[in-house]
Amino acid sequence: MTDRDFSSFVRDVRKRAHVSFRELSDSAGVSNPYLQGERGVRRPSGAVLRQLALALRMTTPIMYLRAGMTPENGSGMPLAIATDRDLTPKQKQTLTEMYDAFVHQNERTAPK
Repeated sequence: MTDRDFSSFVRDVRKRAHVSFRELSDSAGVSNPYLQGERGVRRPSGAVLRQLALALRMTTPIMYLRAGMTPENGSGMPLAIATDRDLTPKQKQTLTEMYDAFVHQNERTAPK
């Protein structure tokens, strides 16, 4: 999936939810400039994808899949969770949130 495809996906979901660009920014806790990813300018990080998913009332694994978070361009864990047929949507959401929390913690404590 290209950045433009992902941007179109976020825009379509946002419009179907009747959420303005500013409302999405406020509800996701992400600045307007950073949200320019919706317009194809930049691809959001995993943390921002999680915030967008929550703001748009979607599961994080779906957002990861649509953003193209695959083993080639990052960890394959979100993709593995999202495509596991033995997990319920709630279990997928919980595992993804736990994984994201660990990654975020490691990023904060990594030597610079």
